[in-house]
Amino acid sequence: MRLAWPARAATIPAAAASAGRAPPQDLGVGLASLRAPSLVRRLVILAAAWSLAVLAAAGVALSLFFSQAVMARFDDGLEETVNGLVASVPVEKGMILAPPVTDARFGRAYSGAYWQIVTVERSGPGQMVRSRSLWDHALELPRAEQAALARAPGEIVNYSSVGPLEKPLRVAAMQARLDGVATPVTIMAAADSSPVNRDVRAFDTTTAVALILLGAGLIAAVVVQVRVGLQPLFALRREVTAVRTGRSERIVGHYPSELEPLASELNALMAHTQEVVERQRTHVGNLAHALKTPLSVMLTEASQQGGPLAEVVTRQVETMGQHVDHHLRRARAAARTQGQGESTPVAPVVEDLSRTLEKIFRGKLAEIEWACPEDLRFQGERQDLLEIAGNVMENACQWCAGRVRVAARADGPRHFVLIVEDDGPGLPPEKRSEVLRRGARLDERTPGSGLGLAIVDELARAYDGSITLGAAALGGLEAVIRLPRPET
Repeated sequence: MRLAWPARAATIPAAAASAGRAPPQDLGVGLASLRAPSLVRRLVILAAAWSLAVLAAAGVALSLFFSQAVMARFDDGLEETVNGLVASVPVEKGMILAPPVTDARFGRAYSGAYWQIVTVERSGPGQMVRSRSLWDHALELPRAEQAALARAPGEIVNYSSVGPLEKPLRVAAMQARLDGVATPVTIMAAADSSPVNRDVRAFDTTTAVALILLGAGLIAAVVVQVRVGLQPLFALRREVTAVRTGRSERIVGHYPSELEPLASELNALMAHTQEVVERQRTHVGNLAHALKTPLSVMLTEASQQGGPLAEVVTRQVETMGQHVDHHLRRARAAARTQGQGESTPVAPVVEDLSRTLEKIFRGKLAEIEWACPEDLRFQGERQDLLEIAGNVMENACQWCAGRVRVAARADGPRHFVLIVEDDGPGLPPEKRSEVLRRGARLDERTPGSGLGLAIVDELARAYDGSITLGAAALGGLEAVIRLPRPET
């Protein structure tokens, strides 16, 4: 009987949760575990590091080039002023007079444009003529620049200094001789370099922003390029997954020359594995069938003879037959899990078993409540799911007081759990592992071979699943079977 009752969140022990294999890591993002090695991340990091290093070097080179170019043009203007002063300085009776200048800034105090003419005297201070813009300030000439001017008269030397109001200055100086002046003179022109420095900083900021945007664009392009370039590898991974989950029989895609040999080798490996599994399955089947014939003969002969010996032989032969059937089923299940596989809807199997078991246990008035999503599927053959679920549900019906509850639900992307509860006496914790051993029977008065739950345990293990026993909310035993399902 199917009921829409709220499924209790069954607690699955860590041993059961760890029984299944973890899904393989995705090569792209992996953006999967960040600690796992990633080919995409490695290529992106290498390309990004190289691109950022090149952009940083280009940014530094551009900044230096622009700064030097702007400063050179600024110095050219100062050199023209110096040459103009040399050509226009008047001298009367050995005295240097202020030359006529047309730039109004030279006449405004601390305007940022200055000139100064001073004679070079060995014995002490000489004549000094300066622009009104200097007011009470004098342009400084460091010793190193003095020596350079003395070594190369007529050549202009440029240097940086500090002027009035602590403003940065750029100075152009030249040592020359003027007609009517006995000693050499040093002619200097200076200008406030703050505007040039602002232009350089503005260029550096603009260049840095542009290069950052360009770097981000390059990194995005690298990511896209790597993803597109490795797309055949991702496609190969999807095909291998499809083969493993039974959606395909072999790798059929067309791949670049670097991956084509890998695809061919994978197909050959899968074919070889399937051949080995089928061969072993055939050997097990042949052995099982070969044993069944003498067992049948022994059972027939024992049934025709009377006495205690015949009864012992009959019981042992039946037990041996059950063991042969059990191992044959296990070998068949193992071969299926290694083969192509198929998927089976869970709900119809649970429904059929519920109806059948309610009829079988009609004398106990056993009522089976079940709930299962319609789209839930088992990654395996229907016969194996019938045997797994049937044994557990039959055991619950056999021990229940009248009520059995069955629930199936997804448990992650690749597994589902089948939870079977009853309202019977249950089992103490120390006895739960014992009933999973083959042939173990805790109550000899109850009919059965003791193979039911052991078969479930071994079939579940063959599918990389598990069975866990615990206390049910109904008061009896709870069995949680974890089995594979097709990937979603």
